[in-house]
Amino acid sequence: METYEFEGKTTEEAIENASRELNLPVEDLRIDVIEPGSAGIFGLVGSKKAKIRVRVNRLPDIEEGTRLAKETLSNILALIPVEATVRAEQSNGRINLHIEGDRSGLLIGRKGRTLDALQFIVNKIVYKALDKKLNIVLDSENYRQRKKDSLTQLALKMGEKAKKTKKPVTTNLLNPHDRRIIHLALKNDEDLDTKSRGEGLLKKVVIIPKNK
Repeated sequence: METYEFEGKTTEEAIENASRELNLPVEDLRIDVIEPGSAGIFGLVGSKKAKIRVRVNRLPDIEEGTRLAKETLSNILALIPVEATVRAEQSNGRINLHIEGDRSGLLIGRKGRTLDALQFIVNKIVYKALDKKLNIVLDSENYRQRKKDSLTQLALKMGEKAKKTKKPVTTNLLNPHDRRIIHLALKNDEDLDTKSRGEGLLKKVVIIPKNK
């Protein structure tokens, strides 16, 4: 909780000064009167300014991060420009930004690369502003879920092929997020193992049948 002190000719004026300078409504401030102030004799001699102490409850990082992430993405879309709006929500400590609009699909790009680039930029801006890493995920036209479903079906199909041929099968090069989907899809299959193989950010997933 952050604390500030403000002065004014009266207590009311000091409160108005606090509200204006902190850019917060009075009802969001916790106010303690340090000095009520005094007009003195005839308003000239012995007058004292009113002095207050104001405490502000800072928003939790996730709340502030959500507000900033939504604002950042909205500003970027306004520069493109594209007819789209941003809806924000929180889930399990993650900030989800949904781009909604008639042409929002244009922001996905080939294989989701434009969406991934926007997500990278928003994460970087929020991190720099708050000095705290948050998990911010961008989506448009439910692309992320559709891709997850597609990769899950691919993993199951390749897993069946590995069991049938009794030979390892290998995916194409995948980013860490997509590899994780493959691993999780086959995690509970007692007849298969999965391993990532390769160097750098993009790697393949090898689906290996167990010998019995």
